[in-house]
Amino acid sequence: MSIKLTEAECRSAIESGEFPLTTRRLAPAVALVLTQSWCPQWSFMSGYLEAAEAAAPAGAIAVRYVEYDKEPFFEDFMEFKEDVFGNRSVPYVRYYRNGELIAESNYISQQGFLAKLGH
Repeated sequence: MSIKLTEAECRSAIESGEFPLTTRRLAPAVALVLTQSWCPQWSFMSGYLEAAEAAAPAGAIAVRYVEYDKEPFFEDFMEFKEDVFGNRSVPYVRYYRNGELIAESNYISQQGFLAKLGH
């Protein structure tokens, strides 16, 4: 089940330049979706995240997201995402394997999403 990133995880990323290792290692393959609530592509994508997790073997992937326009750290996080991660589009997805960044994308189909995670 996709779960919202915590404020502490997001602030840690802003401060250190990357999400905490504990977040990046929630499962062998992890996807972090950074988006804003108004984005129509996010509305579509959020509809398949649970199915994508369910399609993989139990515990093989973890998905976390943040709709940062709804957060008290909105401005700081948007600046961080755009300037440090170099991505001005939403949704923006970071894919990790064993805690290491392996791919990035913006909107992507469910099949493409699973492929980036190796499933």
